[in-house]
Amino acid sequence: MILMQGKGVSKGVIKGKLYFFQRPDTTVAMRQVEDVEAEKQRLAQAQETTVQQLNILAEKAREDAGEEIAILFDTHAMFVEDEDYVECILSCLEEEGCNAEYAVQMAGEQFAAMFAAMDDAYMQARAADIRDVSQRILNNLMGIVEGGIDSEEPIILAADDLAPSETIQLDKSKILGFVTQGGSSNSHTAILARTMGIPAICGLGDALKAEYAGRVAYLDGETGSVVLDPDELTHAQIREKYNKQQEMKEILATMKGQEDVTLDGKKINVYCNIGSPEDVAAVLNNDGQGIGLFRSEFLYLAANDYPTEEEQFQAYKAVASAMGGKRVIIRTLDIGADKQVDYFDMKKEENPALGVRAIRICLNRPEVFKPQLRALYRASAYGKVAIMFPMITSVWEVKECKRACQSVMKELTAEGIPFDPETEIGIMIETPSSVFIAEDLAKYVDFFSVGTNDLTQYTLAVDRQNAKLDKFYDPYHPALMALLAHIAKSANEAGIWAGICGELGADPKMTEKFIEMGYTELSMAAGRILETRKLVCESEM
Repeated sequence: MILMQGKGVSKGVIKGKLYFFQRPDTTVAMRQVEDVEAEKQRLAQAQETTVQQLNILAEKAREDAGEEIAILFDTHAMFVEDEDYVECILSCLEEEGCNAEYAVQMAGEQFAAMFAAMDDAYMQARAADIRDVSQRILNNLMGIVEGGIDSEEPIILAADDLAPSETIQLDKSKILGFVTQGGSSNSHTAILARTMGIPAICGLGDALKAEYAGRVAYLDGETGSVVLDPDELTHAQIREKYNKQQEMKEILATMKGQEDVTLDGKKINVYCNIGSPEDVAAVLNNDGQGIGLFRSEFLYLAANDYPTEEEQFQAYKAVASAMGGKRVIIRTLDIGADKQVDYFDMKKEENPALGVRAIRICLNRPEVFKPQLRALYRASAYGKVAIMFPMITSVWEVKECKRACQSVMKELTAEGIPFDPETEIGIMIETPSSVFIAEDLAKYVDFFSVGTNDLTQYTLAVDRQNAKLDKFYDPYHPALMALLAHIAKSANEAGIWAGICGELGADPKMTEKFIEMGYTELSMAAGRILETRKLVCESEM
C-alpha cells in the first residue's frame, strides 16, 4: 500500500486513474522541408480536424448557451477554409519551403495585424478570432491536446499546480478529482474543485510522482489522503465512507425545490459562484437561486487578446437569460496578483497582491473598463444583472465607477440600445480600509459582498497562495469576525443588503453565525448549495 498525505481542500471520496496534466510547448520554429507536398497534406488534415472540433463546439454551445454563442464557432470554422487565409499559408509553404506550423503562424500574424489596423471597430475585433483559429490549427499540427487531458475515460488529474488560465480550459467532464504537489486551500485548483463539487487534495509534494501515472488511486478530500493499492482494512474504510457520502447525497437531493428560509422565517439567498457561462448548468442542477459572483476575469484568462464588447455581451447575456430573472451579480475585471494575463503587458511588481489589480486596472485603463461596462448594461436587458466592483478601498473609487456607469448609460440611450437603468451597483468588501469606511461606502451602492479570502489575507498579512503559510491563514480569527460583524451592521443600518461570496460562504461552521450577524446572501460553489440550504432551514435566531 502506498499512502500520500496532503491537505484536503474539497471533500469527497473517489476512485480513479491518476493522469498527469500535459503542459504543451507551443513554440514554433521555422524548419526547411524537402517535401512541401507532405506539409500541405499535414496542413489539410489539421484544417479538417479543426473544422470538426469547431462544429462540435458550436453544437455544444447551442445546447448550453444559445444560438448567438454558437455562431462564433461557426464563423471560426468558416475562416479555417477562407480562400485568402489558406492562400497565404500555402504561399508561405511554397516560397519559403518551410514547415506547416511556421506557415500557419506567419499567416495568422499577418491577417491579425491587417484586421487590427482597420478603422472599423468590428473588423479590428476579428483579429482575436484569427489568432484563435490559427492557434487551434497549430495545436492540431503539433499534436497538442486542448485542456491538457488526452483520455477517453474520466480521471483524477494530477499536476504540480494549475494556473487560472489552465484551469479554465480543462475538459471538466473528464475530471473525477484533483491532486497537486503544491497549491493551498485557496489556490485556483482548489476553488475549481469546490465549484465542480469534486474531491481535491493539494500539498502532496514530491510524494506525488510521475511514475504513478495510470495507477488506480483512492482519494479522500476530507482527510487529504491518496492511497494506491490499499490493504483490506483501508479499502473497507474507504468503501464505508463512500457509502455514507452517497447516503448524504440522497438526503440533500430532497432539499431541491425548497425555499432558503430559517425556522423563524428569515429569507436567506443561497447563491452560486461561477467562472464561465458553462457553469450555469451546475447552478441550475443544484437549484441555485441566483449567482452571487460571476468571475468575469475568466473571459480574459481564456482569451489570447482582449475580449471585445460583443464577446463579453454574449457571455453575460447567455448567463442572464439562462437564469430566468434570478439575480446574476457580475464582478468586473479582477486580474493582477495571482491572476496574470500576458496580453495586458503589465510590469512585474515586487508585491502584486498590493499592486495594480482589479478596479485599479479598470480606473487606469478606461479602454478596458468601458467595453466591459457597455457589455454588462446591454446584458441587463435580458435578465436581473447586478454589477459589482472589486478591490474598493475608498469612496472616490466608487464615485469614479458610478461616473463611468452613467457615461455608458448615456451612450447606450443615445444609440437606442436597451438596458435596465435600475441595474444594481455593489462593491466587494475585501480590504480593512473598506470595512472601516463601510458606513460612507453604503451611501453610494445597493449592496456589499464580502470577499472573505482577500479580507482574511489583508487583515492577517498572510499570502493566501503561499502553502507554507497555511497554518497562519485563520479565517476564524477574532479580528476577522469583528470586521465581518461591522460590515453587516453598517449595511443593515444603511438599508442595503450584505452577502458573503468568499470561501467562508459555504463553511457549515459559519452559516448560522452569518445569519446572526445580519447577512442575507451566501454565495458558494454550486455543489455546496443543497448542504447550505439544509443548514439554513435548520437555523433559528
